[in-house]
Amino acid sequence: MITFPCLASGEIEFLTRMVENSLYLLALLNPASKVMFLSSYDPPLDRRRIFELAWKSSLAALIILVVLAGAGEWVLTRIFRVEMYSLRITGGLVVFMIGWSAVREGRFHPKSESPGMPENFTDISLVPLAAPLIAGPGTIAAAISGTAEFGLFSTSLALTLAIGINFIIMLFSPAINSFLGKIHALGPLIRLTGLIIAAVALQMIITGVKECLR
Repeated sequence: MITFPCLASGEIEFLTRMVENSLYLLALLNPASKVMFLSSYDPPLDRRRIFELAWKSSLAALIILVVLAGAGEWVLTRIFRVEMYSLRITGGLVVFMIGWSAVREGRFHPKSESPGMPENFTDISLVPLAAPLIAGPGTIAAAISGTAEFGLFSTSLALTLAIGINFIIMLFSPAINSFLGKIHALGPLIRLTGLIIAAVALQMIITGVKECLR
């Protein structure tokens, strides 16, 4: 468990929970898929375009996730009559398929989905970068269930920290992709990341099943 010395017990518990939740959300955000996405353009994107895509998609995804974290449970339970365990199971199944695809094929998206050079970078920063690549089914399910378990404030801080780390990784995606390619570590890293994502997704499914049985 992560600990913080020289702090009151309540502050330590809050910071520990926030950091742990941020790392959990970061795994669901799957930064490796954004590195591949931004590095797959031909001709390559310059720094200005990468920065534009990164900040627009990160801000849009953060707004989407915070809004859903605050109102998502009410909308699901009151309007759509969907229980939280159903959301956990469904989100887990979707994320598991993404992780399993990475383990088997060494990529998070089929080759046919590799993007070309767009004319409007605002459009592509919203779809598919902000949603569903950042604010995807698994992240949405985690944000909503996190609010129910830890509160909106704590969940919003964890989301902000996780998306902030993901934003920094996106800025350096060409350099990261080039370095991993030179040492022939890109394929193994994608498969390892996919395995972790699949394991996280399976845990979401198990938690949802347990809640359903109770």
